Order: sequence, then C-alpha cells, then structure tokens
Amino acid sequence: MTVRLGGVPYGVGAPLLAGLESEPGVQLRKAPPTTLVRGLRDGTLDAALVSSIEAVRAPGYTVAPDLGIACKREIRSVRAFRRRGAAIRRVGLDASSATSVALLRLLLANVHRADTAADVQFETIAPVGTPALLPHDLVLLIGDTGLHAEAGDREVWDLGAEWRSWTGLPFVFALWLLRPGAAADRVLPVLRAARERGRQLGAVDGTHGAAHYDLDEDDRRGLRRFWAECRAHGLATAADPPILSAAPGC
Repeated sequence: MTVRLGGVPYGVGAPLLAGLESEPGVQLRKAPPTTLVRGLRDGTLDAALVSSIEAVRAPGYTVAPDLGIACKREIRSVRAFRRRGAAIRRVGLDASSATSVALLRLLLANVHRADTAADVQFETIAPVGTPALLPHDLVLLIGDTGLHAEAGDREVWDLGAEWRSWTGLPFVFALWLLRPGAAADRVLPVLRAARERGRQLGAVDGTHGAAHYDLDEDDRRGLRRFWAECRAHGLATAADPPILSAAPGC
C-alpha cells in the first residue's frame, strides 16, 4: 500500500521532508498548505504537513506526535510589513498558509487593535519581494518570500515574536495531520524516518535556527492556546483533535 503524503515547497519544511521523494512506497506531493488541505479532506492524501489551524477547522483528524514547524520566539519566514504612521485599513495577505492569516487576524484584534480600523479590509495578494511597493497598509508574506522580502521603509512584524510577546508561549505553524481512517502504524514510521534524515543531513531551512521541528509540551500548550483563540474569534469551530502517542496503540 502506498503512503500518500503532502509537504510544503518551502525551505522551512525541508527538515521534515528529507528523502521522502525517493522513499519506496511513498508518494509525495508538494504544494502550499491550502492546496494540501484539499487532499486531506477529499482523501487523496493520507497525511500532510499543513497549517495548524486546519486541525480545528474540520473534524476527524489525528495529529502526529512531536513533529511540526514551530518557533519559541521569532520565526523569520512569516512576516508582516506595516506602512509607518498609517492606520491599518487595508491588509494584503499571502493566503498560502491559513494559520499565518489566522494568526495575523488574532494579532490585529488583540495586540494591534488600537491601530486597526473597524472597517479593515483583507485582500489576497500574490507574494512579492518588495511589499513597500504595494498600496496596502499591512502586507503578510510567508515562506521563502517572507524570509527574503525587502522591508524598505516599512515596519516589520515577525509573527512568531508577536505571538510570544502576547501570550508568552511558542507558536506552532504547521503539523502533520492524518486524515480520518489513515493507518497511523504505516504513516508515523515514514514521518519519523524523514525527520531523522533531516537531522543527519543538517537540512538548511533559511531561518538560522529560529524554527524547530521537534515539538515539546510548551509547544503543545501554545498550540492549544492558538486553537482556543481561533474558536473564540470565529476562525474555527472543531474541537481539539487527538494527538497520537509516540507509538500507535500505546
């Protein structure tokens, strides 16, 4: 039986995907998280490395233990660029990651509420390397574009650092989610082996150590806080999914 996996095409995902493209019995599809979500929902993927908010947007998922893309403080690859001195009325979103969009909305509703207009408008944009050239008051960029974009004269928000300042917790951007009915005893060993290869190869993700990939209990507390905030702000409705034990059946 082929294990059908989905992974992100960004450098930040490399430490979790090492060797999967050539792994016997594995079919790997690389696409932005929002595209991979469709594969999980329609059953064409058994598991995918997707935005952590997806876990509470549809019922029936299970979460692979201890593996994800997270940060203790800054993340560097998810940044928002604000026009200095202007109220935030128009926001341009790179919508490739639903978690990053949701996190920005939470920050605007809480941390930056005083600077955000009541009638703020959100618009999807194509990723650009020079956000200062766009007409938006705030521009969200993720992945390799977010990592390398030139700020120009704009103020830069690192969304991982913003979350940490607000909550005191780490932030988990992406998780391995298993679709309902997926065979965890087949999927999890493949994911663990890829992570081990990533360690051995020293896969460079471009964040200079800001991102980490082995989740601990502090990360899980941050994740549960994020899920709760999303439900409280109407961004998700499903209950927290189960996180599998380190060994299926244990």
